[in-house]
Amino acid sequence: MNAPATPPRAELARTLGVTDLVLLVIGTVIGSGIFIVPAVVLRQVQGSLSLAVLVWVLAGVLSLLGALTYGELGAGRPDAGGLYAYIRDAFGPLPAFLYGWTKFFVIASGSAATLAVAFSSYLKEFVALSPIQAKMVAVAMLIVIGFINVRGTRRSAGVQNWSTGVKLGAIVIMSVLLLGRGSGMSGAMTALPTFTPSLLTGLGLSLIGVLWAYEGWQYVTFAAGETRDAQRTFPLAITVGTALLIVLYLLVNLGYVAALGVTGVQETERVAATAVNAVFGPVAAKGITVIILVAMFSATNGLTLTAPRLYFSMARDGVFFAKLGELHPRFGTPAFAIIAGTVWASLLALTGTFEQLLTYVVFSGWIFYGLGAMSLFVFRRRSGPPATFRVPGYPVTPLLFVGASAAIVLNAVITAPAQALIGLGAVLAGIPAFLYWRRGRQGSPPPR
Repeated sequence: MNAPATPPRAELARTLGVTDLVLLVIGTVIGSGIFIVPAVVLRQVQGSLSLAVLVWVLAGVLSLLGALTYGELGAGRPDAGGLYAYIRDAFGPLPAFLYGWTKFFVIASGSAATLAVAFSSYLKEFVALSPIQAKMVAVAMLIVIGFINVRGTRRSAGVQNWSTGVKLGAIVIMSVLLLGRGSGMSGAMTALPTFTPSLLTGLGLSLIGVLWAYEGWQYVTFAAGETRDAQRTFPLAITVGTALLIVLYLLVNLGYVAALGVTGVQETERVAATAVNAVFGPVAAKGITVIILVAMFSATNGLTLTAPRLYFSMARDGVFFAKLGELHPRFGTPAFAIIAGTVWASLLALTGTFEQLLTYVVFSGWIFYGLGAMSLFVFRRRSGPPATFRVPGYPVTPLLFVGASAAIVLNAVITAPAQALIGLGAVLAGIPAFLYWRRGRQGSPPPR
């Protein structure tokens, strides 16, 4: 007698279009960095606006090369899990698991905790909060975003679209007004410093810092399994979103300098508020705080909309908590994966442990970003280029991105070897967990 057929597992619904993905890229990347990093970069390049602009363009182009590479990967393999799935299928389950392990326990959850705590800190501009109340606000923000995402992908994408639209429009308007009203740009692009070893070191540090400011576009790959007509829309969206970030970041940097001059930008730690205050007064500066709050909310929502799809894919591969591989029967979302990520991020926000963890581990993400780009060579060798989207400039385009990823990791090892070793140790600590889950699968039917 034949055994009854196993019913097919529920799959994620494809509800995301080009606009959703473009705004997801932009919304996840822009948190609080663009309101802080430009001043740091100018200090590192000894006040040369020309060099600072060069650094922002170069980092943007390198990010765009990565986006083009991942565009082909997403078009050819539009599965839930994105980057995790590329590494798994090209290099095996262990490196893919270590990426997902690090993402869950530190990088994605720690980034969400960082944004939530920063959100409560900026909220103090309007409401007096005790330390306990500030932590409660941070956790409440994470819970609200988690609830929205559990209720439906289309609902959370709608929140992402309007919140990203608000902050994008406000940032563009702010930058254009600062450029129009400010006078700090006069002669700013003409001065070039003398090239010295310290300046070259500063250039390297600023490039790495700006690459981190661009980081986040990779998260959209996790949502490829919910994209409509992914072969066409995914590469278009990730490329357009990353290209718009380059234009936006350049516009913002020039706006700050127009308002404050090169020296003024270098002398402030809160460059956006200082620039707006200098041109339009303190009331307008308060408005920038509101935009920063929206930006952090949007970035956190972007993380929550994307990262749980990675955990979902790991669970369905049998190498993570099985419950995280289930879809909500009513909402069709990976609800348990979203809840698990939200709970862990909330615990990190409450305990404050995320700052040290992120400092040690965040650079290791670039190991996996480079591996993801290298997987393209594996897939091309196996089955040739896809019929839909082919990365322009192959093989130079992915090779340049792999080189940039390796440079970031190498710089971290050279400049902070103790922290790098601790971070790599945290990544490798996932090996026993991987072996445990793999043993649990022995004798079970294959998950895929």
